[in-house]
Amino acid sequence: MCGRYMITSSFEAMAQLFEAEPGELGPEELRPNVSPTEQVPVVRSQDGTRSIELMRWGFIPQWYKSPTGGPLLINARSEKIAERPAFKESIRTHRCLLPANGFYEWQGEKGARVPWAIHPAAGGLFAFAGLWRAWRGPNGLMPSVAIVTCPANAALRPIHERMPVVVEPDDFALWLGESGHGAARLMEPAAEDRLVAAEASAETRSILSRRD
Repeated sequence: MCGRYMITSSFEAMAQLFEAEPGELGPEELRPNVSPTEQVPVVRSQDGTRSIELMRWGFIPQWYKSPTGGPLLINARSEKIAERPAFKESIRTHRCLLPANGFYEWQGEKGARVPWAIHPAAGGLFAFAGLWRAWRGPNGLMPSVAIVTCPANAALRPIHERMPVVVEPDDFALWLGESGHGAARLMEPAAEDRLVAAEASAETRSILSRRD
């Protein structure tokens, strides 16, 4: 799964990479420990125009009576995504991208787990595949998002059995539904050399522990 990730690039960098118009994203800040239920930047496309918007990380199905009315759905497994009632409509019509600079996975036994930081080998921004929907609550619409995951590639499997689906820039249009059908083929592990992993530093472990 992917339960924590990092955003350290600027909104301007996101706008350039995704060729998208930033919406109301709030103040610029380094976010080395993005956690579930936080508002996160999400790229979506409407009528061929891309925008970057904030959404709650934690997908809220239409039948939830409140945002906490059921399990917290931060990930969607690619193998069952088209069959699960919570996701089957959104994977067809509401796909999105989540800008990130890396993510974390933990290795080891409970009580002695070690966090690993995983990021692009070349550094910089990259994109997780996501899906979203707008849940209608008593105070109006609340957009929410989940990260699509797949089995880990051989490079990351010793750390964790799963990884986020990474969408490359040449495939942004396909995943966002701008260039026809066939997005399902993108739900595959990243190339072996796409990402690198290292044990998190003492400073990073301290930051991560604040939300553990």
